[in-house]
Amino acid sequence: MDLITTTDTLREICTQLAEQPFVTVDTEFMRETTYYPKLCLIQMAAPDGSAVLIDPLAPGLDLQPFIDLMADERVVKVFHSARQDLEIIWLIGGLLPHPFFDTQVAAMVCGYGDSVSYEQLVNDVAKAKIDKSSRFTDWSRRPLSDAQLTYALSDVTHLVKVYEVLVAELLRTDRGAWLDEEMAVLTSPETYRADPAQAWRRLAGRMRKPREIAVLMEVAAWRESEAQARNVPRGRILKDEAVIDVASAAPRSAEALARLRTIPAGFERSRTGADIVAAVERGLSRDTSDIRLPERVRRSGGNGAIVELLKVLLKAVCEAEGVAPKIIGTVDDLEAIADDDAADVPALQGWRRSLFGDRALALKQGRLALSVEAGRIVVRALEPSAHSDV
Repeated sequence: MDLITTTDTLREICTQLAEQPFVTVDTEFMRETTYYPKLCLIQMAAPDGSAVLIDPLAPGLDLQPFIDLMADERVVKVFHSARQDLEIIWLIGGLLPHPFFDTQVAAMVCGYGDSVSYEQLVNDVAKAKIDKSSRFTDWSRRPLSDAQLTYALSDVTHLVKVYEVLVAELLRTDRGAWLDEEMAVLTSPETYRADPAQAWRRLAGRMRKPREIAVLMEVAAWRESEAQARNVPRGRILKDEAVIDVASAAPRSAEALARLRTIPAGFERSRTGADIVAAVERGLSRDTSDIRLPERVRRSGGNGAIVELLKVLLKAVCEAEGVAPKIIGTVDDLEAIADDDAADVPALQGWRRSLFGDRALALKQGRLALSVEAGRIVVRALEPSAHSDV
């Protein structure tokens, strides 16, 4: 089993694959010690039975033929759980594959559950088993064994059958349009642009005051820029817990920084310590009048019972319709609906509203009832006079 290591061979293979209606794609990468993923292997397969392995680490190999294939509008590019693969393609090629299909998203629409694994999907759809003994491979090491290459190739060969089955199911149920919103997020460059100014959003859930968020914005942005510049994981610069502690305590001196339990001993005397204190000062100087607390912090806890009822309704609807709850609505969505009938959430828009949102509002307004019959949740419309307050 050979790896493609020359540009000429890669160009020839990609030209052949461009004649196929679709190709399945996967990547293997390492990022334990880096900020940006290190691409180590590319796998592709096609419905004609062809399958290839590309070695991005080969000296002199130009990946442009692969990038050109990813941009070819005649060929559908099929991935499973594509976000990290698409991030890599965006980083190396400056574009995102199109047309594009994610079998994990499609599987949720087709009733295979939330975030179904590739192994489970292959077992359920392709009736095949995957040998997972090589899943912890260091893909940056060479040479790779035949067992490792066989494992890597199985990530795309079985995906051919999975894609064909899921597409047929989407056509049968007329649910193809349900994927559009999810696919649009995955194929938006904004999804993969790591803007330091937005880094604070990952950690804002624990913040309670605008001043804390202002400091968090500056400290998180500084950490993100440092991690990018040095190409190391964020935690190598400063751990999440320490960023949160700094945002909460807002230390304005090296001595105050040293008193935080999450700051390593001696850290305050380094250049990094000085940078953190400077970031705190910038945060304290920010105008906080336009800073808004994260949604889950702002919402009151007075609608807990309604949220629990909405969860039951969501589960019942999804079981009846054969779709994964995750693609209909999140807990945040349900909390928003419990607070506001006009909440700006996906669950109250488009096909999601027709499937679930309208029923959620009817349940809130006493026009819908939930009951248990033969061990299953039953959803039933009520007459206007058929309910009373508890």
